[in-house]
Amino acid sequence: MAGFPSGQEKAQAPLGVYIHVPFCATTCDFCAFYQTVPKGDAVRRYLDAVEAEAALVDWTHAAAGGAAPRRVATAFWGGGTPGLLRPAEIEQLGRAMLRHSQGQPDEWSVELAPATVTADRLAVLKALGVTRISMGVQSFSEGMLDALGRQHTPAQIYRAYDLIRAHDFQSVNLDLMFALPNQTPAQWQADLDEAMRLAPDHLSTYCLTFEEDTALWVKLSQGKVKLDVDKEAAFYRDTWAYLATAGYAQYEVSNFARPGHSSRHNLNTWRMHEWVGLGPSAASQQGGWRSSNPPDLARWLDDIAAGRRATADRVALTNDLLAADSVIFGLRMNEGVSLPQLQKRFPSPHWSAALDLWPRLLFEGLIEATPEGRISLTVRGRLVADAIGAEILEAFETPAKVAVK
Repeated sequence: MAGFPSGQEKAQAPLGVYIHVPFCATTCDFCAFYQTVPKGDAVRRYLDAVEAEAALVDWTHAAAGGAAPRRVATAFWGGGTPGLLRPAEIEQLGRAMLRHSQGQPDEWSVELAPATVTADRLAVLKALGVTRISMGVQSFSEGMLDALGRQHTPAQIYRAYDLIRAHDFQSVNLDLMFALPNQTPAQWQADLDEAMRLAPDHLSTYCLTFEEDTALWVKLSQGKVKLDVDKEAAFYRDTWAYLATAGYAQYEVSNFARPGHSSRHNLNTWRMHEWVGLGPSAASQQGGWRSSNPPDLARWLDDIAAGRRATADRVALTNDLLAADSVIFGLRMNEGVSLPQLQKRFPSPHWSAALDLWPRLLFEGLIEATPEGRISLTVRGRLVADAIGAEILEAFETPAKVAVK
């Protein structure tokens, strides 16, 4: 379908796999991801269903001489809390994925919460071929962790990090959050300093957002916490400047890495390549469609039992949709996007409306451009990336101009 290569080109394009492990012991105040408490035989049924869902996926590509399996380049397990699975369950899930991967993925990331990190779990992940561990630290301050409803302690963070490093994974990421309720710049700086002392290979820093149907959203609506846009912007700017001097290159609005440690799975997603999502609420972009599984374990289990997958929000990947998203997500990356290349990859009559935006954005100092047509956001532009993205999306949804003869 539109925008995707075919034949041998498709075989060589990176394919990703995302597995959503929906189980959590408790729900953090800020979390809007689908999750459920594992009860009864829920984990066993989930593992069996992932295997069954993988069997429903078309893992082939149209190649000369017939269909052939397509190799998985990157894998990412998120949640929920993948670390709630027992070592034997991690092994089962990993083997199920590998049976369809056509070899070991080049990069395989697994999210872990500090309280779930054990030597036995890490040994299984290492033996499976996991290359990258992403740990949700959020803060090194006990008070800030309590404000977020996190269930781990600073002591558990340090113990988990030491265990992860002792198992010699190729890359380790730490997630931190800023602009927390009542957090001062000095407290955030202390978190950054502590992260630098640990020296992870990759760091993700996220501004706290208030998602509907979360405990923090309720507190916001009750006036117990407040938004401060100017304070958030200062946090952003100070973080970017500090991490640059510490040797962590920003490659996306929220992501920083030492050389060679950028997340290839995320980069491939932002560059509008294909990925297969397995598990409840997991999204897929493959075979000309973007779709997601229902964010409900029982409904997802019923779908898989009936031989259905990706049954919610199924949208055809038109050139307009892919062009808009490739610019929106591409501009979040520091490398920006090449407009000539994207116009060739996703031809659309709506490009003219999008191109009309650039002179104003240049004048306002929100983007910069090269003579070859590559555009990227400035520091000011990255602070309002969401607003710029909304304008771009509107441009591609505006009825195309028709030339009058």
